Amino acid sequence: MSQVVFKNKWLPYLLILPQIAVTIVFFFWPAFTSLRLAVYRTSPFGDRTVFVGLQNFQRLFQSVYYQKSLLTTLIFSACVTIFGVLISLGVALLLNQSIRGLAVFRTAILWPYGIALPIAGIIWMFMLHPSFGIVPYLLKDVINYDFDWILKGDAAMLLVIVTAIWTNLGYNVAFYLAGLQSIPRSLVEASLVDGATSLKAIRHITLPLLSPTTFFLLVMNLIYSLFDTFGLIDAVTKGGPGGATEILIYKAYRDGILSLNLGSSAAQSVVLMVIATLLTVFQFKFIERKVSY
Repeated sequence: MSQVVFKNKWLPYLLILPQIAVTIVFFFWPAFTSLRLAVYRTSPFGDRTVFVGLQNFQRLFQSVYYQKSLLTTLIFSACVTIFGVLISLGVALLLNQSIRGLAVFRTAILWPYGIALPIAGIIWMFMLHPSFGIVPYLLKDVINYDFDWILKGDAAMLLVIVTAIWTNLGYNVAFYLAGLQSIPRSLVEASLVDGATSLKAIRHITLPLLSPTTFFLLVMNLIYSLFDTFGLIDAVTKGGPGGATEILIYKAYRDGILSLNLGSSAAQSVVLMVIATLLTVFQFKFIERKVSY
């Protein structure tokens, strides 16, 4: 194996310096600032700070509104992560078949990933609008349900979950398709010759070989649901109605930017980072055991 040798020993460090600088400026420095502000009470204009220790965290966990936001976040993230991965797996299995017009279907599935999440939210908002949306009109005639996401919290939650899953569908399907195409067809064909049904071949051959891809997508979709869906909530529901869609990342924004309560917002950011870290560690510690590499 050949080894790259630089004539100037400082050149490798200079090449990685821009990435290190970006990481420090946009990740480590904001994280350090949040940790510092979390133990201070800051005036609305930021000109005076008072050390309060863990008082911001104490008030946070005693707040009924924060507890509701935490529960909303868990429900939202679980639905987006689990259903997003399952639906993507089903779509990828269909797109891996030899059917006519396959390239067109694959392209159509990948398109939504190129749409910005707030724009996707606005598209679904108009489609599901209780006054002029086509979907609520059809639902009212078929199942006699008034899908009014402006007034009903469960309908608003369903709206943002569906939008988040739809927008990230192309990303998930692309990885699953790559994983499916790396599986030798001879394995599946041999199982079918031995008498296995298509469902058994998927269960005992395809899914175990796709377990590394599934594990990766579970981690990425969890992070996506916790952090990247801020634009969707802000563009469509603003956390409403009645806080039904106010996930943790949006509550931290409202308390910090709109209400200028920087200490509470920083404490919420720290808690959110801890939650994301613990959930990721849980996935690596327990779910990765079932992954077959």
